[in-house]
Amino acid sequence: MIKSAFTTMLDAFVDSVFEFVDQPLLSSQSNFAPVDELGGAVVITSIEGEIPDNFPEGAYIRNGPNPLFGGLKSTQSVFGRSSHVWIEGEGMLHALYFSKDSDSKWIVQYDNKYVETETFKLEKQRNKPSFLPAIEGDSPAILSAYLLNLLRFGKVNKYISNTNVFEHSGKFYSIAENHIPQEIDILTLKTLGNWDVPGAWNRPFTSHPKRSPGTGELVVIGVDAIKPFTKLGIISADGKELIHEVDLELNRCSLCHEVGITQRYNVILDFPLTIDIKRLVSGGPLIKYNKEGHARIGIMPRFGDASSICWFEVLPNCTFHILNCFEDEDEVVVWGCRALESIIPGPDMGLNKFEWFSRGLKPLGGLNSTEGNAETPERDGFLFSRCYEWRLNMRTGQGRERNLTGTEFSMDFPMINGNFTGLKNRFGYTQVLDSTASSISGMLKLGGLAKLHFEEPDISARESEEVIKVEYNMFEKNTFCSGAAFVSKEGGVEEDDGWIITFVHHEDTDISQVYVIDTKKFSSKPVAKVTLPRRVPYGFHGAFVPISSRTQN
Repeated sequence: MIKSAFTTMLDAFVDSVFEFVDQPLLSSQSNFAPVDELGGAVVITSIEGEIPDNFPEGAYIRNGPNPLFGGLKSTQSVFGRSSHVWIEGEGMLHALYFSKDSDSKWIVQYDNKYVETETFKLEKQRNKPSFLPAIEGDSPAILSAYLLNLLRFGKVNKYISNTNVFEHSGKFYSIAENHIPQEIDILTLKTLGNWDVPGAWNRPFTSHPKRSPGTGELVVIGVDAIKPFTKLGIISADGKELIHEVDLELNRCSLCHEVGITQRYNVILDFPLTIDIKRLVSGGPLIKYNKEGHARIGIMPRFGDASSICWFEVLPNCTFHILNCFEDEDEVVVWGCRALESIIPGPDMGLNKFEWFSRGLKPLGGLNSTEGNAETPERDGFLFSRCYEWRLNMRTGQGRERNLTGTEFSMDFPMINGNFTGLKNRFGYTQVLDSTASSISGMLKLGGLAKLHFEEPDISARESEEVIKVEYNMFEKNTFCSGAAFVSKEGGVEEDDGWIITFVHHEDTDISQVYVIDTKKFSSKPVAKVTLPRRVPYGFHGAFVPISSRTQN
């Protein structure tokens, strides 16, 4: 009774002091708006082209934010203003299922469903916004949101689970950085519960855990705003136990979205995008990219500890996504998508958010972007992302770094043939930013795809640049993609035998499709375009999971 009375009193206080306000969307941001659940899988009848016979049966699933109650919220109160940032919003899975009937003809179905975390269920039951935004805003408002969320719900913020999907030991998971993964029934998209390995892992996962080549063990990173800031864990190949856990003994909480692996090493990115409670208490932002801060990459033996990490100082940057890592004689090679500043969470307090995003997402405009020159975050295009290489010599302790791609297109959200994770590969794929459309809307819009040829130079590049060959597949005007994934061809022999599959939205017609693109004929038209029964908002990462038709049926 005392607990119930206390909760009622806190709810009454929040309702009287905090006002929830919708964050409006511009017309150019309309496909970032949420959609409703479909309520069950629907058979697709509109397919342009043909799905190849040797395309594998399975499920293509993409995660992304789909905020409850109409969209992202801000709050106004006596403590100031706090707001959800653009990456927040409850996770929704969008799935396309490919199976063959008894006559070997393709059956394609589409479904979508929210990831039902504990906090999703809580707010759904209350039928109104309840968690106060706790990332961006005035320091007193964020601190009061932390405290009130904790007192009312036992959690400082809600669990969004909106970023990625991955498989381990035959089970499937939805994930975001602020919580442990949720297990998902791949066929129904039903949320089965939290995965804490079991009971051994008590902090969030990075959104991109990696499976160790050869052994099948899963390498994960988990960060926290208080010490220990960063831990690395290794989960057994069968997913049943945590077989290694180590505090990396970092002196700051770097917001780590990725972990890299090679055959023998773990690759740790310690870059100056940080979460800092002390900074928040002193009036600064909770999450901030410090462009003057140090940046380094750590190479750690697979089952090593903090003292075994070999650290390499690198030029300050923000890299969210790793293409691949591998060993090349004495060097560990790291390929990633690198920008000069972080798009998360956005500008410092007091700056115009739309103007900041618009300037940052502009094309580089032919700036000479080699190291040590005039490319600085004060110029337009400071969020322009280029494929980048770090070569870290384990024998000498010295590192080299360079741009792999030029300034024609910004690219990110990379993928490779998953069979080459941690091993030397020849090809990679990225989604390509439409810098002009992104700058106009103040939001990321990805207008095409790129195929990277790591072992072939770009012979058309100017002499001052030693960049690699890139093929592009750019979409029609006002057409943008998300969640692209590589699909290996059944019986494929070469690394690039397969397809890229991606969700695509046509803004002029408000029609969403899925494109299937042959990676051997990368610049050609999609071999198939699957028209979906409803709009699919832009999202984050996707994956293709092979499943036999007998399992699906």
